[in-house]
Amino acid sequence: MRWIYLSPHFDDAVLSCGGLIHSQSRQGQVVEIWTIFAGDPHPGPRSEVALKIHALWGTGDGAATIALRKEEDQAAAGCVGADVVHFDFADCIYRRGPGGAYLYPESVFVPPVPADADLPARIAGAIESELLPGDILVCPLALGGHVDHIVARQAIECLGRPLRYYADFPYLVNYPDALAPAVAGLQAELFPLSEDDLRLWQAGVAAYASQISSLLREPAPMDDVLRAYWQQRQGICLWQAG
Repeated sequence: MRWIYLSPHFDDAVLSCGGLIHSQSRQGQVVEIWTIFAGDPHPGPRSEVALKIHALWGTGDGAATIALRKEEDQAAAGCVGADVVHFDFADCIYRRGPGGAYLYPESVFVPPVPADADLPARIAGAIESELLPGDILVCPLALGGHVDHIVARQAIECLGRPLRYYADFPYLVNYPDALAPAVAGLQAELFPLSEDDLRLWQAGVAAYASQISSLLREPAPMDDVLRAYWQQRQGICLWQAG
């Protein structure tokens, strides 16, 4: 039996569930993080939104950005005790339509465009080919409305398997009113976490050094924000259908 955390981007699963992943790994469970939008971008000029994001992160061009983020992801997963799987789908800031135009040139917080209509099914096919019968799948709720989180959830729900859902962090903190409607009708399960789980969660998040400056709306230290989140319940909730 494996716990499979489906992560739209390199940092989402560790940000949202790093303490729980460490707790499960510490107890001897097999835990893997499968990052969906981990593919290398096509060569060529970048969109305005991609250029702005690269500048904010200080990561260079698209290929250099993906290479760095893969290194950060391996380091973060090592902190929390998970193995990683990287799928070859491109981040929305790099996706283009049949004519070559970028699909999301101005914002990533938009609904999926028609040109991405077949993407959830293609992602579901790639995921399904790697699954084992006893795997437990943990899916993002898609809080915050990032298009890649929406597409990832659509893809995972295409599998028709029982799912647990996690609250996308830091969107949970940035948009606290989004959680209640997202989990309406779902049953919550609390997983208690120790101080050591919290410490390794914080270390895992810190490994995503290129991302830290762009994650929170308020200028608070990430370690403090994670601790405050943990202190609400001394753990992390996952949700599933009743």
